[in-house]
Amino acid sequence: MPLHTQVDESSQDDELEVNPIYFRELSCEIPRYKLAPSGVLPRTALQLVRDELILDGNARLNLATFVTTWMEPEAEQLMAETAAKNMIDKDEYPQTAELERRCVNVLSSLWNAPPGSAATGCSTTGSSEACMLGGMALLWRWRARRQAAGADASKPNLVMGSNVQVCWEKFCRYWQVEPRFVPMVPGRLHLRGPEAAAKCDGNTIGVVAIMGSTMDGSYEPVLEISQALDRVQAERGWDVPVHVDGASGGFIAPFLHPDLEWDFRVPRVASINTSGHKYGLVYPGVGWVLWRTPADLPEDLIFKVNYLGGEMPTFALNFSRPGAQVAAQYYNFVRLGYSGYKHVQQTCQDIALHLSGEIAKIGPFELLTEGRELPVFAFKLRDEITSYSVFDLSERLRMRGWQVPAYTFPADMTDTAVMRIVIRNGFSMDLANLLLDDFRMHVRVLEHHPQTQPPPEIQKMRQSFIH
Repeated sequence: MPLHTQVDESSQDDELEVNPIYFRELSCEIPRYKLAPSGVLPRTALQLVRDELILDGNARLNLATFVTTWMEPEAEQLMAETAAKNMIDKDEYPQTAELERRCVNVLSSLWNAPPGSAATGCSTTGSSEACMLGGMALLWRWRARRQAAGADASKPNLVMGSNVQVCWEKFCRYWQVEPRFVPMVPGRLHLRGPEAAAKCDGNTIGVVAIMGSTMDGSYEPVLEISQALDRVQAERGWDVPVHVDGASGGFIAPFLHPDLEWDFRVPRVASINTSGHKYGLVYPGVGWVLWRTPADLPEDLIFKVNYLGGEMPTFALNFSRPGAQVAAQYYNFVRLGYSGYKHVQQTCQDIALHLSGEIAKIGPFELLTEGRELPVFAFKLRDEITSYSVFDLSERLRMRGWQVPAYTFPADMTDTAVMRIVIRNGFSMDLANLLLDDFRMHVRVLEHHPQTQPPPEIQKMRQSFIH
C-alpha cells in the first residue's frame, strides 16, 4: 500500500461541513484528521464518504490498472455475504478453507503440475505477497544447498529483468538479496535466456521470468530461459531454479496460448504466482502461489499454528485476511469453467488488437507491442513528433475520464516515453471505439496547438503511471 504521513499541525483541525439538506440531523462539522467527540447517523456518514469519493476516477475507464474493476452482481452479493469470514480461521470456517484447497488444485491442473507431484500452494493477499513467498522459498533452498556443501551463504543474488514489478525490488531489499537486473534495450524489452544466464553464478538463488510484463504486455520466454540455465548447469554446475511471475499471464496463457510451455511443463520451474484479482477476474485482493512439489517449499518456512482449537500449516506474511475473495475466485471457476474463461480472455484480446491496430493507423504512433500475448499493448510517438508528448496526450484524455498512463521505460531506456493500454473484462468494443474517437480528436488538437516541452527533469515528474 502507499505510505501516508501525518498532516502538519496547521491542518489537523480542518473540518468537513455536512449539508443539512440531505439528513435528519442539524448541520454539523466533522474533523478530517481526528475522531469527532460523537458520531453521526449512518446515512450521514454514508453520504459524506460517498461525496468525497465522487472525486475518484471512474474505474471502468482506468486503462492503466490490471486489477479487476467489474464483477457480476451475483459475485458481488457472494462477496458481501462472506466479507466477515477470516481466511486464517480454518477451524471456524472449514468450508472456506476447502474452497481455497479446490482453487489450488484447479490452478495446479491449469499450470500442468506433473501427476503425482503433490503440487503445493496457497492463497495470498495478492501477487506481491505471493512473489515474496516464492522468493523466500528460493532463498531458503539456496542457503540450504550452500550450507550442505560447506560454502559461503552470505551473498545471495536474484536475476531478473529491469521491467519487473516493484515487489521484487522490495523482496531483495527486505531479505538482503542482491538484485541483478538485466536492462531493457531497443529491440529487447524483457529478459531472455542468454542475458539471464550471463548474470548467474553460484550465489544465484533463482531467475524470475515474467509472464506478462507490466511495461508492454509481453511474455518472457520461460522455456528459452530454462534451457539457457540448463547449459549453465552443464558447464558450471550451478543449478538455478526459475520462479514464474504470472501475475497476469497465469490466467491468460492457459486459455489463449495453451501450447506455450511456460509452466510446470518446464522442469526448471519451481514455483509460479498469479493474481486472482487481475485476469482471475476477482476484485482485489487475492493472489496465488504454487510450488511444483512439497520439496520446493522448505519445511522450516511453514508454521504449524494452533489457532482456535485447530492446528494448521501456514505460510504467509500476514495473518488475518478476508475469505470473500477466495469464495469469489471459486465462484468464477464454477461460473465460467474453461470455455468461459477462454471466451472472456479472447474477447479482451480481440478488443486490444482492434485498438492497437486503429491507433497505429492514426499516424503519429509507433506500436511496441500489439496485445497478442497479454491483452495489453504499448506505443510511443514517432521520433519526428516533437511538438507534443505522450504526457500531453495522456493529460488531454483525462478531460473525458480516460486514464491512459504515460511513463518512461526503466534502465537503459529511460529516454523512451510510452503509453500503455490494458484491456480487462468489462471494457467493451463500444468503449474502445469511443476511446479511439477521443484519441483522434486530441491528436488533431495537439497537432494544431504545439506544446512547449519542459526540461527533462520536469518532464520526468509528469509520469502518470508508476508500477
